[in-house]
Amino acid sequence: MSPQFRQAGEPSLAIYQKTSIISEDYSLCEAHVHTVLGINDENLKVLENLIPVDVFVRGTQAKISGPDYEVARTIKVLDELQAIAQRGHVISPDSVKNAVKIITDEAPQSVRAVLASDIIARKGKAVRPKTLGQKEYVDAIDTNTVVFGLGPAGSGKTYLAVAKAVQALHSRQVSRIILTRPAVEAGEKLGFLPGTLNEKIDPYLRPLYDALRDMIDPEIIPKLMESGVIEVAPLAYMRGRTLNDAFVILDEAQNTTPAQMKMFLTRLGFGAKMVVTGDITQVDLPSGQKSGLRLVRHILRGVEDVHFAELHSEDVVRHALVSRIVDAYDAFEEENS
Repeated sequence: MSPQFRQAGEPSLAIYQKTSIISEDYSLCEAHVHTVLGINDENLKVLENLIPVDVFVRGTQAKISGPDYEVARTIKVLDELQAIAQRGHVISPDSVKNAVKIITDEAPQSVRAVLASDIIARKGKAVRPKTLGQKEYVDAIDTNTVVFGLGPAGSGKTYLAVAKAVQALHSRQVSRIILTRPAVEAGEKLGFLPGTLNEKIDPYLRPLYDALRDMIDPEIIPKLMESGVIEVAPLAYMRGRTLNDAFVILDEAQNTTPAQMKMFLTRLGFGAKMVVTGDITQVDLPSGQKSGLRLVRHILRGVEDVHFAELHSEDVVRHALVSRIVDAYDAFEEENS
């Protein structure tokens, strides 16, 4: 890869001019070589696309050629990927991309500490942070009573929060989980749908049910809801309550009014933890109505035991195109603001 086409975070042209081209031998663990390299070497191809080196593998022996700085970086990435494989984790092309980004970050951290930190696991499927931003978000939930997870669609705001709630319930840190979101229409008019009040509200809460079903046996969820251990309800149902010993998640918080946001935050009871998630670029409130999420960032910034976790397009773990769509919309809105 020519230096002028370097990836973000790679060394500058000046550094390339000071380096020499070298070759290093590297040994892959026989038990995990296929996990690290991927199906048809797809992980290896991603690695070579992201770092300007050539990696030739025969059996468990690899020869890495390129600028000395990049060879050292490649070896560090491979060390981390092998450590993850040894823990029994599957390594995907996305895992490789995230590993390279973490190693390249201005304050590099251990890839295994970020990508191999399981929150919960069910039927062999583990929920864990997949980016450095997600790991910082999860850590903030552990260390603060109220956390705001702000970021674009697909960045894991709600999914990771629900995983932390289930983890807290399993470890008996809390006795119940409360999931809520404002019943605000995203352009569609649903008010004239037939059915009971609960049936009308259900579409708004469906994403929360979906996240729960990924982490708890679907057959158990109705029993937990009947007993009050899990509650999924519109934000309006929170008024007048004090939520003790609970893990409370407010989703789609960009669609709260300032009064609703204050009402929700003041429901905090003893032994409770709150996570508020939202994307301030997707507000569905009527024109002219202020978003409570936008305002609360100014009101509570700097308040002890309250943390604002900012997730970005690089934290999106859906289809790669979603990140590019998010970036394109952000650029358009900044240009036209």
